[in-house]
Amino acid sequence: MNCMTDLSVNLNKIALLRNSRGRDYPSVTDFASRFIALGVKGITIHPRPDERHITRQDAYDLAALIEEHDNVELNIEGYPNDEFLRLVEDNRPDQCTLVPDTDNQLTSDHGWNFHEHAELVHNVVAQINGWDVRTAVFLDPDLEQVELAAESGSDRIELYTESYAEAWFTAQHSEVLERYKETAILAQDLGLGVNAGHDLDLNNLPDFLTIPNILEVSIGHALTVECLEQGMTAVVSRYMEICNGG
Repeated sequence: MNCMTDLSVNLNKIALLRNSRGRDYPSVTDFASRFIALGVKGITIHPRPDERHITRQDAYDLAALIEEHDNVELNIEGYPNDEFLRLVEDNRPDQCTLVPDTDNQLTSDHGWNFHEHAELVHNVVAQINGWDVRTAVFLDPDLEQVELAAESGSDRIELYTESYAEAWFTAQHSEVLERYKETAILAQDLGLGVNAGHDLDLNNLPDFLTIPNILEVSIGHALTVECLEQGMTAVVSRYMEICNGG
């Protein structure tokens, strides 16, 4: 298991709950502060064009909040259209994770295909790196795609972990986990840092972190549900224990 993996909490579901009532309750920034006080090392947001959860203003507010915390990172993820790139340029998050979503997509469901989008990703990565923002590209556990991603100039990949979560505790679990491990090790050998996210939770995360040197996990939907069921303090404490190798 890793010596240390950073936990970045995705606040999209907090924002979705807030937006359902039309006022600033629950406050995204207040919840970010509460998670930071509990020891998380990152805050992730995925603003979408329709602002159905995270808004553009949230990005500005959270960037200002996180400037006050030297040991906490802001990760803004999304599809690199012009509006998204302006948001990244204005706020200069610690990390920008590029995701190949369409405008009306319910949730992220696949990684980049570099056979189709290599030029786009290369150009965007160069632009974002020029703003002194670390880049990561969302990727399926595919060895060929990792090799192509290593040519993009990106600093990291984020492994899309839905297929791992679906296979957890099934007969396919070991085989799927091994595929993720092979992908992560190849990426690391090629000089890429490795993050992971999507449908990770308290149950399946410990096994996933038997993969060496996962730098960061981004967790939102499951963590929010677990907090409702068990309370924020207990849930974040358990995640921190797992990420610290316990």
